Amino acid sequence: MGEHDPRQARADVGVFFRRLRAGLGGDPLPYVWVPEWHKSGHGLHLHFAVGRYVRKGLIEEAWGHGFTHIKLLGDLPAGSGVLGESRAAAGYLSKYVGKSFDDDRDGVLRPKGLHRFDVAQGFSPRLIRLRATSRAEVLEQAAGAMGGPPDVFWSSSEVEDWRGAPAVWLQWRG
Repeated sequence: MGEHDPRQARADVGVFFRRLRAGLGGDPLPYVWVPEWHKSGHGLHLHFAVGRYVRKGLIEEAWGHGFTHIKLLGDLPAGSGVLGESRAAAGYLSKYVGKSFDDDRDGVLRPKGLHRFDVAQGFSPRLIRLRATSRAEVLEQAAGAMGGPPDVFWSSSEVEDWRGAPAVWLQWRG
């Protein structure tokens, strides 16, 4: 049971978000979602965040493929505002984006051309360009832009037999 075809899972997610948006009145709905392979081999499941409260019944109805689990990203300090809420959601989802970069070198679990995450059309994150002459310099600029050093640092140089282009992953939790 479960969905094992990443392309079909993405098609199902597209239908889900169209139904969810319709159930909320049809207005544009900001969201980000990340697919993840279930540890038991059950197939794919997804983690997502939306920019507003949505009742659980509507999520279950819009999904229509079985089990759903809703988690409120709370415990934010008073006055966190939209930026604090957005950072909490990004921190939650980035755990799944960055969970394992070298888990699928052969392109079976995530076929070439499929992203590690997707966002609602028209709600892409703001691009910040950093230019430097060294990795250390660009990391320093990134820390300045984000208000401090990253909580997680990953580099392809740490992976034996890495076959892709050099890559670095930085993650800020808060």
